[in-house]
Amino acid sequence: MKTRTLAAGACAVLLAATLAACSDSGSDTGGGSGVTLTYWASNQGASLDNDKEILTPELEKFTQQTGIKVKLEVVPWSDLTNNTLSAAVSGQGPDVLNIGNTNAVTFQSTGAFYPFDDAALQKIGGKDHFVSSAFATAGAAGKPPTSIPLYSQVYALYYNKKLFADAGLTPPKTWEELIAAAQKLTNPAQKKWGIVIPGATVNSSMHFSFIFSEQNGGSAFDASGKPTFTSQGMVDGVRQYVDLVSKYKVVNPSAAQYSETAQAAGDFARGDAAMYMAQTSGINVLQQNGMTPDQYGIVPIPAPAGKQQIGSFVAGSNISIFKNTKHLDEAIEFVKFMTSAEEQQILNKAYTSLPAVNGVPAAFTDDKEKLDAFTNILADHSKPLPLISGVQAFQANVGGAVVGLIGKAATGATISDQDIRSALEQAQQKMATTK
Repeated sequence: MKTRTLAAGACAVLLAATLAACSDSGSDTGGGSGVTLTYWASNQGASLDNDKEILTPELEKFTQQTGIKVKLEVVPWSDLTNNTLSAAVSGQGPDVLNIGNTNAVTFQSTGAFYPFDDAALQKIGGKDHFVSSAFATAGAAGKPPTSIPLYSQVYALYYNKKLFADAGLTPPKTWEELIAAAQKLTNPAQKKWGIVIPGATVNSSMHFSFIFSEQNGGSAFDASGKPTFTSQGMVDGVRQYVDLVSKYKVVNPSAAQYSETAQAAGDFARGDAAMYMAQTSGINVLQQNGMTPDQYGIVPIPAPAGKQQIGSFVAGSNISIFKNTKHLDEAIEFVKFMTSAEEQQILNKAYTSLPAVNGVPAAFTDDKEKLDAFTNILADHSKPLPLISGVQAFQANVGGAVVGLIGKAATGATISDQDIRSALEQAQQKMATTK
């Protein structure tokens, strides 16, 4: 899932009734074990009710297999992060919950979550059971992880097959080829554009800044976690993104006002833009906009020739256990069930996401070409976002800075390297007050 902005503080009082009910899960009895786990599931489906429809039969299957009941609470993303922080502060929470994987280190730093040491990992299949790029999001390097990968998402470049074929173009393999194709497919007089971006979307702007800076050998943070937003690689990465609007003019200037990714998806689905960078879930969004899978192809977001072939960060959701659960063995058994090959195939198909475990083929579409493309991107073209507790501030500050640069470029203004460096310098200065 996409990263979400953390509240400045967690307010346990507001959630006292809910959290008290969760902490009393041991008073329920069910099945042969006499245990009921409380599970906070993140909203992965089209609605909270849709999640319940998907998860309920799977949880009933778990109960049949183990005798352990599961009390399901589906929590919207707008509440999940703050609820989780509140539970960490109060010491009262569910037995098991989902988290956005970009928050893994933030929550790990609270000390409220169960650390999966080597022995615990073996109980759920071992480290090698999981796709390595997904497992890299499980927590800070060098420490036992406090979250386990559950659902994975990655970015890809979607391209309109007919528009490419009519222009005699093949899918781009380098950034230079992408620019050349976008220029050939741009015709402002006909309101047709080479590529569309959600220019006013803060989280997407941070995502693309990260991807392109990694392609250019940059890093948003040094080994100690100190922000290095003004490094040349970061400046070059942001330049690469902003130049779509400012230098090459292959983006409709109106896209600078798109504050939701669905707006960009709409332009692509209507054929008003020939390319579109989106996550795995973009398949569902395009279908909702009337575009069928046979009308578009998917390839990794290309890097400049000779640069690092990073086309995505590893997005998705992880599953964690609260350390003070009264039912640790049962909670571990539940994590094992949710990350089993059988459940990964069922759940990831339902949620249009990629399995986080090895040996399970993606199955969210019948189009093998697309499945193979996304699987390849996750395995070979993806890198986790910085494993730091300040990743949300990184999103707010760098994403906000890039949104401002895109907006300025859309007015026709020239964007210099100094403009980019200055915006990133201001974002870096804000980090101390927004962590």
